[in-house]
Formats: sequence, C-alpha cells, structure tokens
Amino acid sequence: MGAENIYEILKDRILVLDGAMGTMIQEYKLEEKDYRGERFKDHPHPLKGNNDLLSITQPEIIREIHKKYLAAGADIVETNTFCSTTIAQADYHLEEIVYELNFESAKLAKEAAQEFSLKESDKPRFVAGSIGPTNKTASISPDVSDPGYRAVSFDELTLAYREQARGLIDGGADLLLIETVFDTLNAKAALFGIEDLLDELNSQIPIMVSGTITDASGRTLSGQTANAFLVSIGHIPLLSVGLNCALGANQLRPYLQVLSKESTSFVSAHPNAGLPNEFGQYDETPDMMGDQIEEFLKEGLVNIVGGCCGTTPAHIQRISELAARYSPRKTELEEATDNAAVAGKINANK
Repeated sequence: MGAENIYEILKDRILVLDGAMGTMIQEYKLEEKDYRGERFKDHPHPLKGNNDLLSITQPEIIREIHKKYLAAGADIVETNTFCSTTIAQADYHLEEIVYELNFESAKLAKEAAQEFSLKESDKPRFVAGSIGPTNKTASISPDVSDPGYRAVSFDELTLAYREQARGLIDGGADLLLIETVFDTLNAKAALFGIEDLLDELNSQIPIMVSGTITDASGRTLSGQTANAFLVSIGHIPLLSVGLNCALGANQLRPYLQVLSKESTSFVSAHPNAGLPNEFGQYDETPDMMGDQIEEFLKEGLVNIVGGCCGTTPAHIQRISELAARYSPRKTELEEATDNAAVAGKINANK
C-alpha cells in the first residue's frame, strides 16, 4: 500500500507516530569509538553525540530501535535524521556525507517498516523522513549586540533542506516531517526547497509540519502564536500540521485546540513525556502520559499522535492502545460532507 493511501487511512483511524530516537540511543551507553566505527576512526574531530551518524556506523542499533517502536504499535516511524543537514553536520565536519546519512537512515527505517507491513497486511507502516530545524535560525540574531545579524540565510537553508530531502526520498521515505519548528522562516525554507526538488523530480510526497511552542507564552521561539504559525504555512497543501517537543501533553493541549479548530489539514501531536526535571530527565510514565493523551482523543483533536523527548516504546504502546479506542479528528470538509449526508437523509424521509 503506497503513501498516497495514508490520506484515506487517516479518515478512518488515528495513526500512531513513534517516540524519541535520542532517548532510546542513550540506553546503549555508546562511547566515542562506537560513534566512529571503523570508517571514521581517524576523523580529526569528536563524533560522540552525533546520533544521526549511527545509521552508518551502528545500523543494527537504529534498526532495532525502529523495530521496537513498530512492535509497540507505531504506524509511522521517523528516520534517524533530525540533524542530517549540511548546516547541523558542520559541527562535526561531516557535511560531505549528508546525502548518505539521509539515504541510509531512510533505507533502515523502510526495511523495518516493510517487515511489519508484511506481517500485518491490514496495518501498513510508513516512514517519515525527519527534518529538524537545524541549529541556526533565520529570524533571530545570535548576537545580542547586533540584532540585524543572521548566522544563516534563507537560501543556505533552502539548499541544505533540499539536499536532505533528496536523500530521504531516494532512501524510501513515504512522507517528509518538518518538525520541532521554532522558527517558521526555517520551515518555509524547508518547504521551498522540498517543492523545488519535487518539481525537478516531477513527483509528490505527503508533507507533515510540526511546530514547537517553547513555553507558557504560547509562542514559538520566533514569536508566533499557534494560529500565526498555521497561517504562515497555509499556502502549502500539507498532509498534517501539528505540535511537538518543549512541552508535555497537558501544556500542549490548548494550542492543539487552536490547530484543530483552524486547520484544514490533518492534525498531529507528539509531546514530550512531561517537562524535564532538574537533571534533564523525563519522569512521566506511559500511564501518566497516556491519561493526558486520552484527553486529546476524547476531544477529537488529532489524527496522528506519538511521543517526543523522553518517550519509549512503552509510552508508544500505551498511546497505541488508547488511539485504537477513539475516532480521528474530522476536517472541516469531512464534517461538511457528513452534515450534507445527514440533511439528505432527513429530506428523503420527509
């Protein structure tokens, strides 16, 4: 079943996105030599912490993590490519392998997804190419003494995202997920780069966009409210728009209500397992997080739901169990169609 069918599936049921990749990688207690592997053993710069590189140097670990999430009930697994742009990989002096990072990561996720799709033909699994925000922002100066300065340009971001998307698509990604958007201008560069690439390829691929409300102000880091964020990306036909990271499910809920009310696309959410404690750890258990997620489901706020920082396969299993009990959010068009059908029945019975 191809990615084009995901639109129809989303009308019928809530799809479950996987959980945190970084949280799972931490459990393996990897050291510098593990990140380097044989290929990069002589690389002159430190590589520990470059989780995306593990798709090349420790592919079995990444494959195993994907399988754990799929076994927990995830319908969509994200590629291990959150930092796989030339801009982000510049920190490790590995810009030249960015296409390979994305291609190999997508290939790993696709192999795992296909394995589970074959086991359960009535539950197709999809691969979302994860496209992170990079470590630079196009809207805000990193220098408080020079507010007009930018560490990156729109054109540089566009080229970086375009290259990342090419690797993800070539590697087999079914969808592209522009996530953890703290600066909508960065996201717009990603969308522009992807559109340009798709025009070149004469192809289409469903695109998800997920923003990040950074704190109780209800705004992204670049200052937009949830509604303003939605309007800023509304010119692009999207599979879904949603929110992830920074906040736990309870804190995310009011902003999801805004998206659910205003968006003509499907709506997604993958919150953190609560807020981090003083040691930077996430304390919410699967049941604690599940109780909060269930409120989204009862209200009919989402079509896609999963987890971000601090979440594990146990969290995703609980979310999957809950999602199966509820109907997905209906878009405005679906509601209008349903209302017209009801009106037609009433008139027919008069």
